[in-house]
Amino acid sequence: MSRSLKKGPYIDEKLLIKVSKLKQSDKVVIKTWARSSSVSPEMVGFTFGVHNGKIHIPVFITEDMVGHKLGEFAATRKFVRHGGKIQKEIEQKAKDNK
Repeated sequence: MSRSLKKGPYIDEKLLIKVSKLKQSDKVVIKTWARSSSVSPEMVGFTFGVHNGKIHIPVFITEDMVGHKLGEFAATRKFVRHGGKIQKEIEQKAKDNK
């Protein structure tokens, strides 16, 4: 369920304070654990280190990202691959053909 229009988007106050203190030309990664915070137009041009549960993933904010949540750009699960024995055989054949 989406947030009420009356309330407006949720943006972490500490993030807005950090963004307002920095200049656009600063190449500093702003670390944050606020994955549920929405991207606002003031954040465009900055790089955020969004925590995925283990590490901070650098996310450069562009105009297309405004309105989305920060957590959408930092995946929490690492995809290894599908398959098992059959997939290993296919990969082995591909290595042998090289």
